[in-house]
Amino acid sequence: MQKPFLELTHLQVSVDGDLVPLLPDSFLGGSAPHLRTLVLRSIPFPSIPKLLLSAHGLVTLSLWDIPDSGYFSPDAMATALTVMTRLESLHLQFRSPRSRPNPASRPLPPPTRFVLLALTKLVFKGVHQYLEDLLARIDAPLLYYLYIGFFMDLNFDIPQLHRLIGHAEEFKAFDHAQVWILDDSVMLGLSPETRADKYPLPLELQIICRELDWQFSSLAQVGSSSFPLLSTLEDLQIWEDDKLPSSHWTDDMENAQWLELLDSFTALKNLYLMDNVARHVCRALLELSRERVT
Repeated sequence: MQKPFLELTHLQVSVDGDLVPLLPDSFLGGSAPHLRTLVLRSIPFPSIPKLLLSAHGLVTLSLWDIPDSGYFSPDAMATALTVMTRLESLHLQFRSPRSRPNPASRPLPPPTRFVLLALTKLVFKGVHQYLEDLLARIDAPLLYYLYIGFFMDLNFDIPQLHRLIGHAEEFKAFDHAQVWILDDSVMLGLSPETRADKYPLPLELQIICRELDWQFSSLAQVGSSSFPLLSTLEDLQIWEDDKLPSSHWTDDMENAQWLELLDSFTALKNLYLMDNVARHVCRALLELSRERVT
């Protein structure tokens, strides 16, 4: 497959195992002018942005479980996206946090962003620095589904993600939030009340980490005062996975961390606490002064 397939419109390749050779620059002859759907799973293809520069008609691009050996820079991907004026769905999911931009070689973002007017669905899993570099170069005002999965970090600085969410018209009608506490991650989901029981929710943000206190610290950082939606939400549900072991709840989880999380929901009217969550949150609320409770 190292020659052009000029009539090819749909291609999906998936492999199992770690010892997968890199796809060469000459894959598909370096050109895919009629390609509409491209799905690669566990395929190392570091030069894929070069191929994508010819894929003007691409509608769906899904790159799942990208190995470390298949890393490509956010700048190269953003450049490729500028030719995809018909792109509706973009999935970028890296296998590990080792796939990250080199701070010493990160170029300055351009003065203007390229607007992807057809993009309605964005799925990303990786380190937050990669997504920030990518979003500094693109905008997608017509998004109606967004999933972000971040690997654990000690300092989440994500103004570009906040800007993207704030510019998406579809998200401005959200008034309902759900938090799920899982064994290996914590997830925040936002939606209008009418879609609160329809999964996946239109906006989902997941922090991939097993330590409960780090989960909440990270989620509180992401949902800080600069998050454009949390301060307007009226309903919040906090769930725990029914398969969560009791050992997951440790004494390291301080009341202050629950309060730090809840502080972002300044317009909250209804708070629903499920299972063990109720005991821990109520204990934290009891420590508040009367003025702060009001």
